[in-house]
Amino acid sequence: MSLQHMQIGEVAERVGLSLRTIRYYEEVGLVPPSARTPGGFRLYTESDVARLNLIKRMKTLEFSLDEMRELLSVLSQLESIGDEPSARREELIERLVTHRAVAEERCAALRAQLETAEAFAADLRSEISRQRRQKVGQAR
Repeated sequence: MSLQHMQIGEVAERVGLSLRTIRYYEEVGLVPPSARTPGGFRLYTESDVARLNLIKRMKTLEFSLDEMRELLSVLSQLESIGDEPSARREELIERLVTHRAVAEERCAALRAQLETAEAFAADLRSEISRQRRQKVGQAR
């Protein structure tokens, strides 16, 4: 079975990241291209696209590059050892549990931040309504 390769522009469009960002993720070792053309152009697979989408989601939760690298490593190792129960597999799952807890904490912080922002927007709507009512009252 041959892998279908995509050039960086197509990958950038599909994932919603800039070419520069994808190149940066390559430089820091998060997503090396799966192959290169004879001319040196980067080529990516669906697996690379999935990895970039995961990185994008981690970035939203402000995972550091080291945290991203660690989580991607855990996922890669779990994939490579398969489904057989083992002490190594359990250790990797526990590391995954730790990452999940961090993600959940950051989601809670984002929800709290959103609540604050929504309350602020509601205050502004109320102030606009109050000002408009006041203006109408003055016009009479």
